[in-house]
Amino acid sequence: MPFAQVVIGPPGSGKTTYCNGMYQFLNGMERKTTVVNLDPANETLPYPTDISILELISLEDTMENLQLGPNGGIIYCMEYLADNMDWLEEKLKACGEDYIVFDCPGQVELYTHNDAMKRILNRLEKIGYRLCCVHLVDSHYCTDAAKYISVLLLSLKTMLQLELPHVNILSKVDLIETYGRLPMSLDFYTNVADLSFLQYHLNQDPFMARFQQLNQAMCDLIEDFGLVGFETLCIQDKESVTKVIRAIDKAGGYVFGGLEEANESILMTAMRAGSEWESAVHDVQERYMDNDDPHEDLYKFAREYKEDKEDKEDKDDNDDNEGDTSMKSARIADPKSDEVQAGEAKKKVGFKLDP
Repeated sequence: MPFAQVVIGPPGSGKTTYCNGMYQFLNGMERKTTVVNLDPANETLPYPTDISILELISLEDTMENLQLGPNGGIIYCMEYLADNMDWLEEKLKACGEDYIVFDCPGQVELYTHNDAMKRILNRLEKIGYRLCCVHLVDSHYCTDAAKYISVLLLSLKTMLQLELPHVNILSKVDLIETYGRLPMSLDFYTNVADLSFLQYHLNQDPFMARFQQLNQAMCDLIEDFGLVGFETLCIQDKESVTKVIRAIDKAGGYVFGGLEEANESILMTAMRAGSEWESAVHDVQERYMDNDDPHEDLYKFAREYKEDKEDKEDKDDNDDNEGDTSMKSARIADPKSDEVQAGEAKKKVGFKLDP
């Protein structure tokens, strides 16, 4: 029963670089690995491969012959592959029991609502492949609250659409602060903690403040599902790659009976993989981020959020108290009972009083 990674993610998230790094790392640890290129737009491959969708169809030919744009062309190519899976199955037979890494296109529509990719993956499962989806996201999106929430929604929709064991990864973590310092500590973003902090941050922007209810609805949706979390990855860091492989092996089931020569038993495999599955986020933060005071902004953020929340609660309480006071004042000014007032009102509109 062969195992495989399905590497997906938006354009520029580092999928091809990841596949090249995985090819070198996994073969170096005696896990025979083959990379399969399923991206019809990727004509320059840094890794060796005997299986490429370019042998079947290419984006350039599709755009030229069918007068399609890049987005429509990629979707057409993947639908064409889904309708001609016999070609891919025949190619994969030569790989035997090799560990497969599928390098997939970066068109997000393929993983959110178009069913071509799901049909391809379902066919691979039917012929015996144990798949694990690896979703790469550029870590610099964490520096912008709006972009981070959009990434969470994309990851959630992809998980629900593909219905596979799933590992979300913040790639290029060594460059995470290139576009600015994170307003929170890194573990806030990897664990997808209380998103109400991000709502407060968004509401400080005059433009985003117009969409407070929408922002709250999106954050509530993500938290209600409770599925999204992230590993961190620097592909040049051996320790970082090792931790990511452990998470993927656990999610895909490889850890319970892989194909390495060192597999004495399932128990030994589990012991060798270790019990520390989550990334050492604090180590990553110390290595790649500004460490003057990593929680300074978080404390300030939490304090401002708490003060703002308390101000709103005090305001609501004052409004309620003023409403109660005005009602009591009205009753004192008009001491008539409710029944008397109701009777007078009925007389004015012509109703007969009950005897």
